[in-house]
Amino acid sequence: MTSAASSEARLSIGDVLASLRPDFPDVTISKIRFLEAQGLVDPSRTPAGYRKFSPLDVERLRYVLTAQRDHYLPLKVIKDQVDALEAGSVPTEVLVRRPPAPPVRLTREQMLAETGMTEAALDQLDSSGLLNRRRGGHYDADDVALARVVCRVECFGLEPRHLRAFKGAADRELGLLQQAIGNRNRNRDGVATQRARTEAEQLLELFLELHATLLRAGARREMGT
Repeated sequence: MTSAASSEARLSIGDVLASLRPDFPDVTISKIRFLEAQGLVDPSRTPAGYRKFSPLDVERLRYVLTAQRDHYLPLKVIKDQVDALEAGSVPTEVLVRRPPAPPVRLTREQMLAETGMTEAALDQLDSSGLLNRRRGGHYDADDVALARVVCRVECFGLEPRHLRAFKGAADRELGLLQQAIGNRNRNRDGVATQRARTEAEQLLELFLELHATLLRAGARREMGT
């Protein structure tokens, strides 16, 4: 974030890593860069291009990492929370002390209002198998995020039923992730469980990057670019 006073001490990414490591021993420079790429933090840059983080940047990172570790919230939900805090809903100095909101649980009516979908469109999405409705029929934050993406995709003439291949591919990739992490953590105590969770997050980031890279490469070949 670039709004902090210029007189504040600015930290390098290595300094930030050292600051976070006591509470988040598995955080890496790659993880910090990934969170920056997702819009969770916006450090300033020196003329040479080096990142410089303000104290508020570090607190924002600490909040994000805590929300991921302790509440398993999607990054989109976490970003909405901290953006709301910094927009003035509450003072920014309570950023790291404010506990993450409880998991999202939406009824069908709330889902329609949240996404702007028609009832017919939501029926199609429900029947597609793409959503992961919880017992009792509630939708969660991941369902909302997915529905919004599907709405944008539909502008190109694709319907939810056309997108089932993505769900199948995601399920296979999750199976591969579970296999990789399970093989590395057969005998789990509390520390090993936390390490497995962190390793799963890191591997998931790599899978997302690999998936996007393959899609872009294939698209370039198809379009002859």
